[in-house]
Amino acid sequence: MFTATLIAAGRLAPNIVADANDRLAAAGCVPTTLGWIDEGDAADLHFELAPADARTMLESAFEGVDVVVQPRDGRRRMLLIADMDSTMITVECIDELADYAGIKPQIAAITEAAMRGELDFEAALDARVALLKGLDAGVIDRCLAERVRTMPGAATLVRTMRGWGATAVLVSGGFTRFAGPVAAEIGFDRAIANVLEVDGGALTGTVARPIVGAATKKATLIDYRAELGLADTATLAVGDGANDLSMIESAGLGVAYRAKPIVAAAAMARIDHGDLTALLWAQGVPKKEWVK
Repeated sequence: MFTATLIAAGRLAPNIVADANDRLAAAGCVPTTLGWIDEGDAADLHFELAPADARTMLESAFEGVDVVVQPRDGRRRMLLIADMDSTMITVECIDELADYAGIKPQIAAITEAAMRGELDFEAALDARVALLKGLDAGVIDRCLAERVRTMPGAATLVRTMRGWGATAVLVSGGFTRFAGPVAAEIGFDRAIANVLEVDGGALTGTVARPIVGAATKKATLIDYRAELGLADTATLAVGDGANDLSMIESAGLGVAYRAKPIVAAAAMARIDHGDLTALLWAQGVPKKEWVK
């Protein structure tokens, strides 16, 4: 059995749900039941045959509706591994630091290329950090206070999942000085990120080794899954950039969140329209059970 979840907070009309059910039937997916998770927000359509291109078919049919197709059983995951920049928070922290240094366009262009998978992540990180050499380290705290904002739905997602016993780990190619406070604010169990090196109150232009990149993100998912004794299917990973792709492909439910094309194309699920609470509806969780 499989489930297609349609998500469009406040905009999911009954005719869309009925039309989606008809389209599944026409594609030979053998629908069985359908029902609201939260009326007007999210609905589940259950069907019997393997999904094939069911998600693509439904995404292309309904503008502004996020669609997640997955096996029906075991939808509530027990491990969440999440990216930080542009996923759990609304900005790329290194780009914002660059703004204080007056070189944001230069660094943001490298960030964008790296997240699209056009540049090696570690080399791109070294290049960007080198451009910040000499920046007053006090700018980090100023940036955290003035620029860093959590993504809508982030805290609700993490706290609700932890409420049913799941473990949540923030793994970032960004920096510990941001990841630690962000993880604490949202409610993660742990944060893993890179260390910006400082000397004499200024950035040295270097990052401590080893660098947290794609390999670390994937390894974190695998290691925690083994430590907790979980099945592959009990894991959820979410991110937006090319360095998130390995962990997304290794998760039971790998989600591209407002992601770069290379990630959106490869992920099992994509959220392009809703906020992070869409990942609760994708797990079949109604709003009355959310921790706000």
